[in-house]
Amino acid sequence: MVQINSIKDLDYEKIDVDEEWNDCVGNELTMHTIHAYPAKFPAFIAWKAFDYAEKEGVQIEKVSDIFCGCGTVALEAKIRGYSFWGCDINPVATLIARTKSNSYDRDKILYFYDKIIDNVRKCELPFDLYKNANSRLKYWYYEISYCNLYKLRQAIIIEVPDGKYREAFECIFSSILKACSKWLTKSIKPQVDPDKKEIDVMLQFDRQINKFIRALDEMENNETQMVINCKNFLSEEKLPKTDLIITSPPYVTSYEYADLHQLSSLWLGYTDDYRKLRKGSIGSVYNSDNFTLDTQQLNDIGKKVVEKLGDIGMPSSKIKSVARYYIDMQNAVKRCQNMLTANGMVFFVVGDTEYKGVKIPNSKHLIEALIDDGFRDIKIGKRTISKRICIPYRDEKGKFSKDKSKRKVYHEEFIISGRL
Repeated sequence: MVQINSIKDLDYEKIDVDEEWNDCVGNELTMHTIHAYPAKFPAFIAWKAFDYAEKEGVQIEKVSDIFCGCGTVALEAKIRGYSFWGCDINPVATLIARTKSNSYDRDKILYFYDKIIDNVRKCELPFDLYKNANSRLKYWYYEISYCNLYKLRQAIIIEVPDGKYREAFECIFSSILKACSKWLTKSIKPQVDPDKKEIDVMLQFDRQINKFIRALDEMENNETQMVINCKNFLSEEKLPKTDLIITSPPYVTSYEYADLHQLSSLWLGYTDDYRKLRKGSIGSVYNSDNFTLDTQQLNDIGKKVVEKLGDIGMPSSKIKSVARYYIDMQNAVKRCQNMLTANGMVFFVVGDTEYKGVKIPNSKHLIEALIDDGFRDIKIGKRTISKRICIPYRDEKGKFSKDKSKRKVYHEEFIISGRL
């Protein structure tokens, strides 16, 4: 890790790949894999961050993740016996995160599973169910798959009371939705595969139940305080005091998480139109419709990037989305400062991006924000993203590819820490 005292000290040529933050030998717990999630935070980064913070003198009792996603940091904090607070604006993400970090009685899971299966067998559907279905769900599902998923969803609602067990079954149900749809396998974009064959819904559900049971068998029931809220961090009023914040913020111009999780959002009733969930998401191009661009709110790095985008004739809507992202991240850093206990630490994992040939230095902007808000002992390291985890190229459909002639996606990211 390289010490940074001022933004002038930041020389990327002197930042070598730090093997300490590269791939870990060994496999993640099965619980980390119960539901697919794009750009999932590697579990080993979380526990290495715990070790790093402790070596730096941080007394850790409470850990937070302000963009908690599917709850990787939450689960690792629980394993270490730390209490945890996290939030994310995406309801599908927080459903997964809570499911992963809760404790369950495996026999109770199996009891509810039997009741669900029995209910599905007895269920009779109206003849016009598919005809009257949500048009977006009809777009994604063949009639048989839709009807079988509907039976399963209703059985979960009827047989499992509200609470953590209901959420666990909803998470398992959510985890099979893409496989049972026409969604192009392994594509990061919402795209129909016209050749995809119908999938056996109940077989998929059985497999995921068995996987969840295996995950429970691996876990110890380490009871710690775990709070995971579906909230926008930038508008959340009740922020706790915490010793260590570990987070990986969304990238500007990156994934549209609302689009990627539209099947779960629709099936679970979070919305009747997934596009509504784009609003408020940091990094979303749909988060700036009513945003008035004021470059005076940007730090120097942010201003320079926005100016470059203007110089190449980038549409104002795109420029606004980048500016909004930078302003949101500056506000996020300020709110982190208010959360930390004395001698606490923030720990960001972030990558740089590129937009129509203009480099978007997310890491440099973040470091300047930390400096401006009075953080000290700021350090930066670099890690490579394993080609085993993420194939580095994508084809025209957004599908991962090993073809070097295709578009290369992010292959490295930065580890940034700071202290109060």
